[in-house]
Amino acid sequence: MEYRTSHLTQVLIHLEHLTHNMRVLQALVGQRLLWPVLKANAYGHGADMIGRHLVHLGYTHLCVAHVAEAMALVEAGVQATIMVLSATLPTHSEYFVAYGFEPVVCTIEMVESLARAAAKTGRRIAVHLKVDTGMGRIGIQPEDVTAFLDRCHAFPTVWVKGLMSHFACAHEADKAFSHHQIEICRQVQATSRGYGIAVYHWANSAAIFDLPEAYGDAARPGIAIYGLKPSHTLWNHRVHELKPVLEWQTRITYLKEVPAGTGLSYGHTFHTVQPSVIATIPLGYGDGLSQRCSNTLELLVHGRRCRQVGQICMDQCLLDVTPVCDQVKVGDEVVIIGRQGHEEVTADALAAQLGTINYEIVTHIAQRVPRIAVGSAL
Repeated sequence: MEYRTSHLTQVLIHLEHLTHNMRVLQALVGQRLLWPVLKANAYGHGADMIGRHLVHLGYTHLCVAHVAEAMALVEAGVQATIMVLSATLPTHSEYFVAYGFEPVVCTIEMVESLARAAAKTGRRIAVHLKVDTGMGRIGIQPEDVTAFLDRCHAFPTVWVKGLMSHFACAHEADKAFSHHQIEICRQVQATSRGYGIAVYHWANSAAIFDLPEAYGDAARPGIAIYGLKPSHTLWNHRVHELKPVLEWQTRITYLKEVPAGTGLSYGHTFHTVQPSVIATIPLGYGDGLSQRCSNTLELLVHGRRCRQVGQICMDQCLLDVTPVCDQVKVGDEVVIIGRQGHEEVTADALAAQLGTINYEIVTHIAQRVPRIAVGSAL
């Protein structure tokens, strides 16, 4: 591959895969709206790049977690309606009004603060009311919805544009609790008719695949737009059509031959058992590779799996490249996530190794690792 920045460890973003994934998701929901989620730097993929491409594809609404993320998108030139999903404090109200963001609300105090900020500018702000149907994080109780909406009508500068919830167990094989949540959503939707709600939105990535009865007017796909499965227990076969958007690669910067019994890296947690060829690569926990992977990780060099050996350091780690010693040289490509030859390392495989989920693997890739668009965008 061609390295286009001075930083040798890089993330490659396949925008054509993003396009493909959005088409898969759009086919599932039909004519309903998709509001893609770009929180946490677009799940580690680079929010500016992902946001611009989604707007180019025609998506007009994007979701983030925090107001700072929304501001960063606007300042990067991403022109879209941006919804901020997480609860925040009234002190942020003026930002929402000034930028035209759409906050998720679940307290009257926040609504009052937004109303005051909007009144100062002569604007009206759109908000989305979060209902807790079983996730247990934020949101008002379903039985309080109509009373809350009645109170919101006292603030003419605030429009409750959307009513929303979030699924706790849609990614699990047992959908019983999800169906319970869906029934609550239906009841809430019925009782809130007549309050001027424009959009009811419930579904996350897992629900888009397995719970079509949860679609509502709009759905908020997150992990799936990046080509990663919400879980391995989804029923819908179309989840297997997703294509990973992200590859993670670096290069070999140093090679050495060492005898058997050589201790490597901090604490000598690994000793060679035979004469070996050891490669140094500029990749460490400062780049987002967990130190918990030390001595267990396999990366790809010349299409072969090569074991990472010794403690992973902040900026560097070591590979035993003895299996490819007749081919390897300084400057060779090393794949952390992605395909090389007939072999592939996935975010799911790394997650399983660490006892976590693919979300955490990609969102932990550090900001200092550049994200570079490759391939055809459309």
